[in-house]
Amino acid sequence: MKRFLTFLVLSMTFAGLAAQPKLNFASTRHNYGNIKEEAGKQEAVFHFTNTGDSVLVITRVQPSCGCTASDYTKAPVPPGGKGFVTAVFDPRGYNSRFAKSISVYSNARPAVTVLIIEGEVTPREKTLEEQYTFAVGPVRFQSNHLAFTTTKKTEKKIRVMPVINTSKEPATVEFEGLPAHLKLKVSPATLKPGEKGIIEGTYDAKLNDGAWGNVNDLVRLKVNGQQQPNIYLYVSANLVEDFSGLSAQELANAPVFKLESNTVNFGTIPQKSSADVEFSFTNEGKSDLIIRHVKSGCGCTALMPTENVIKPGDKGSIKAKFNSGGYKGQIYKNIFVYTNDPKNSQVMLMIKGEVLVPESSAK
Repeated sequence: MKRFLTFLVLSMTFAGLAAQPKLNFASTRHNYGNIKEEAGKQEAVFHFTNTGDSVLVITRVQPSCGCTASDYTKAPVPPGGKGFVTAVFDPRGYNSRFAKSISVYSNARPAVTVLIIEGEVTPREKTLEEQYTFAVGPVRFQSNHLAFTTTKKTEKKIRVMPVINTSKEPATVEFEGLPAHLKLKVSPATLKPGEKGIIEGTYDAKLNDGAWGNVNDLVRLKVNGQQQPNIYLYVSANLVEDFSGLSAQELANAPVFKLESNTVNFGTIPQKSSADVEFSFTNEGKSDLIIRHVKSGCGCTALMPTENVIKPGDKGSIKAKFNSGGYKGQIYKNIFVYTNDPKNSQVMLMIKGEVLVPESSAK
């Protein structure tokens, strides 16, 4: 009899351990099809049944980036009971196919069930103001910035930008005070009412003597002969040396700009004072090293070396001064050096340290 009772108790115990909830979704994927960006938030409801033999509890629902889980069944779901998980997708900012996941955590096995929402977004048509963001009187430019990006010093580069005349009268755009290295023209020269055109810019880097690295020009604008006050077109370029014509032998015999360290710590200084730093380097190459240009960031000044042509094996240095002014705390400032070393034609140096605030000011 005792053996029978023991067997019965063990059987009931194992039966209790074997009881499990089971999370069974009617479908784990929802395809929205093609939706318009301006259609607003889209909802998808996933229905499930607890097909197990114990109570099911959803503990957490975690959506991936780009969608939200607005609601789900939070109460315990008995065997045979039903529930739901609602996912919401916002199409704003999308312009192609998408697929997002929602992770559902529960006391079932497996502990995580992944749901998928997918579809394709047709982008809304942008307004003229969104397509042409820079207003110059009655004419709108795509941007106030014409970027030539990286441009070799031997190169003549062309960039274009769309424009449109939004007025009911013809409009002629002119550019004033152009430097020798920059040419700008609008085609057609006179834009009819509502007509689109392009600005064509030509940057001749050979004519921008002494300029290296990131450089910019501010160009004044006139429309129909009227100067546009305080409105400028910003033109930029990153001027670099052209090493494309060097032979393998020339590259092997090139100069090598070798720094002792590209970071100098000036330590601790008070406000309204200055610190002098020096970066030492050696030409470890086989031909003359030329320091083309030295450019410092805000808050510090940097000087070209006394000798900007460094013979093979010789040393040189770049001196800089940091003015602490009203700075406080940890400071990091950059200096950019441009050389004729093919592997180190643009080098960033760093000045760092700490500026202390007087006790009277800190209180």
